[in-house]
Amino acid sequence: MDDLRDIKQNEVKLNGISFSNNKSIILIAGPCQIESKDHAFFVCSEIEKITKSLNLKFVYKSSFDKANRTSINSKRGVGIEKGLDILNEVKKKFNCPVLTDVHEAWQCSEVAKVIDIIQIPAFLCRQTDLLTAAAKTKKIVNIKKGQFLSPWEMANVISKVSSCGNKRILVTERGTMFGYNNLVTDFRSLYILKSFGFPVIFDVTHSVQQPGNLKNSSGGQKEFIPLLAKASVTAGISSIFIETHENPNKAPSDGSCMVALSNLKSLLKEIKLFDELTKKKL
Repeated sequence: MDDLRDIKQNEVKLNGISFSNNKSIILIAGPCQIESKDHAFFVCSEIEKITKSLNLKFVYKSSFDKANRTSINSKRGVGIEKGLDILNEVKKKFNCPVLTDVHEAWQCSEVAKVIDIIQIPAFLCRQTDLLTAAAKTKKIVNIKKGQFLSPWEMANVISKVSSCGNKRILVTERGTMFGYNNLVTDFRSLYILKSFGFPVIFDVTHSVQQPGNLKNSSGGQKEFIPLLAKASVTAGISSIFIETHENPNKAPSDGSCMVALSNLKSLLKEIKLFDELTKKKL
């Protein structure tokens, strides 16, 4: 593999935010799924206060539909119409960029009317029609690496987006399947993903997920979140992705691997310190 110093690292800009593997870490945070307008306002307000106190930039994220839930009985979300309305309200009230995921190609053009960053879920990262539809909106496209993919296979995934003339690409690592109901993080992946020249994100909360291990839902090992988060930023990445909730045990999805809002500030303090040490010009 080429030395990263010889590879141009692209910078993706958005409303005063610069996604770059060589610049200060950007936070992407919010609850797993949209619950209500009031809840979205509450969580975004808390994130805004925390990031302002730490001088961090953030993007608010939340899903209108969790289409890949373990069980048919699991709560999926508020739906695309209501979800986009709520995210648009969040965007206007807090003057922050917003991110959400899509599951079908037709959703991309609708989502692009509101959303700043369109996210491709890990399970769907090889779906060509979905990738090209997202690319053609000219919005920033965040592609999550499939849990079943090696990092070098993401070169083909990235090319499906860039072939449409869209170079506004972010790439997210979120763990790799390790046997049944378990994910592990290979930190070499961050280096390999950076070799493609696009900003890299580490999704720390989904990386501790244990898919399907609670029979009708996924579990998680949130005690490892601080360790993985600090390790990831020492690789020199653009962003950290954290799902957060005021009461994860009551969250409709992924509560077992979300960070409590009350713990978010202390975690971000440590992440910021490690990021600054990594990117400090010696």
